[in-house]
Amino acid sequence: MAFNINTNTAAANAGFFLSRNNENLNKSMARLASGKRVLSPADDAGGLAVAMKLQSSATRLVGARSNIQNAMSYLEVQDGVLETIGELVDRMSEIRALANDIMKNDEDIQTYNREFQDLQVQLYDMAQEKFNEVSLFSTTTLKSGGNPVLFDGSYSQDNTMDLYISEDGESGPIVSIHKAMLLSALTIDLTDPTDLKAGRFVDADQSTILRFANPGIGGTGQEELLDLTEVSIGAFKQVLQNIAALRSQNGATMSRLDFSTDHVERKRNNLITAHSKIMDADMAKESTNLARDNVLVQSSASMLSQANMITEMALVLLR
Repeated sequence: MAFNINTNTAAANAGFFLSRNNENLNKSMARLASGKRVLSPADDAGGLAVAMKLQSSATRLVGARSNIQNAMSYLEVQDGVLETIGELVDRMSEIRALANDIMKNDEDIQTYNREFQDLQVQLYDMAQEKFNEVSLFSTTTLKSGGNPVLFDGSYSQDNTMDLYISEDGESGPIVSIHKAMLLSALTIDLTDPTDLKAGRFVDADQSTILRFANPGIGGTGQEELLDLTEVSIGAFKQVLQNIAALRSQNGATMSRLDFSTDHVERKRNNLITAHSKIMDADMAKESTNLARDNVLVQSSASMLSQANMITEMALVLLR
């Protein structure tokens, strides 16, 4: 084997391994310091692309969860108003029953009638309630107008708001939040005495179509307040049934949102776990690599020093 001094192959090899071992040592230290396995796209280009999409989906699910919680708050406020509405209608039906007492004279009935009419105004005022400037109840099929809504009518006669409950937005599953058709539910069509049902609020004439909610005292035409003796017990029973149906609809939507919240939480946790498997460093493995690379760096540095001393042997041959 030839012996030369112009090219020190041993030193070149030792320098190469020293550089590579030092790079691995630095990478292990960076992973341990950051807790990340993928520090640059070069570490795992495909994994990084998947991880970014998983992270984005998990982030959007945080927004979806917040929207669901706000919708729950909306429905809770709406149900609170509906509960009070039911109590008001109960009181109105009680007044109607008290007016049938043979011991009551005309003045007593008129006293009851004044309370009955005041409660009609109160019902109308409560139907105007809003949640963060969003109406709790609807009178038209669209936010900015449209046709009048009809309780227990077709889908096209309802007013709903779409709530997106996944990270996919409008392309994912949707829950319809109903703006309860309270005023229509408080409007009773007497056209068919054997089958009382709700009518459209705007169609009331206070003769064949009665509405129990009116803007104020002194109204005329369709806004004229009902007199106590003009309303049958059957009409009250139908109104109470309508209010119960609205609360049932509200409760069904809240139940679905409860399950949606659980689903979103579980999915987000699973996405975070999947992201972690790609991006997070295995601390036990990296600490082992750190110890190994540290020894190799010191060993290769020592060998480089030894290799650089080989050329000094040429001086021995020249003596």
